Amino acid sequence: MQPTQLKLHDIKPLVEIVDYSFYYFLALSVIGTVVFFGALYLLFGWLKHRKKENKRKKALEILKKIDLKKDPKQAAYQLTKYGAVFKNDDTRHKEMYENMVSKLQNYKYKKEVEPFDSETVSVINLYREICDV
Repeated sequence: MQPTQLKLHDIKPLVEIVDYSFYYFLALSVIGTVVFFGALYLLFGWLKHRKKENKRKKALEILKKIDLKKDPKQAAYQLTKYGAVFKNDDTRHKEMYENMVSKLQNYKYKKEVEPFDSETVSVINLYREICDV
C-alpha cells in the first residue's frame, strides 16, 4: 500500500470553539465609555453651577473697608494691592490709580509715617468711588 491511500481513523476533524471574549470586551468598552461620559457630564455640570468667587467684588469690599486713620502704612499697601484690580478698566481708572499710588509713596517703605493728609484722603476716596464691579 502506498502512504496516500492509508485511512487514518484516530485523527478527528477540527472543532469550532465558541469564543465570547470579543463580545465581553465590546460590552465592557461600551459600559466604560458610558460611565466615563456620564462622569464627565456630571463634573461639567457641577463646575458650571458651583458658586464662583468674584475677585473684583471681594477686592472692592476690602478696598471700601480699609481704615485710613488706624494704620496709614498698612492702608497704603492695601490700597495699592486691591486698587490694582481696577486700574485696567479704562484710562481714567489707570490715571487715578497712578495718581493715588504716587500720593501713597510717601507712606510706604518708612518705619514711622504720619497720618494721611487731606489731599491724599480725597484722592483715595475719589478712587474708591469710581471703582465698581
